[in-house]
Amino acid sequence: MVTLEPVAVGNHIMLGVEVKLPKTTLLTISTDKGYIMCGALDVGLLNERLADRGIIAGRAVGVRTLEQLLAAPLESVTFEAEKLGIVPGMTGSEALLRML
Repeated sequence: MVTLEPVAVGNHIMLGVEVKLPKTTLLTISTDKGYIMCGALDVGLLNERLADRGIIAGRAVGVRTLEQLLAAPLESVTFEAEKLGIVPGMTGSEALLRML
């Protein structure tokens, strides 16, 4: 099942997506510029093989809900996210606000 829901971060509304799969759930919250995602995101792939796309993204591990994704520290970020001041250790909420 796929669920789309608005997610409030500060005074901004972003898009939360939850995809229920066998034995796992994929989570992402996005802005018009970029997104954060659960541990399924392959930051290395985005930085290396898809570098020409300039993807702004961050990855948090060990999260099971959209709320946890917002609160969790990012484990890794893309090179393009770093250009916006998004760094590992920053919360998902903090990163999303820099993606506006």
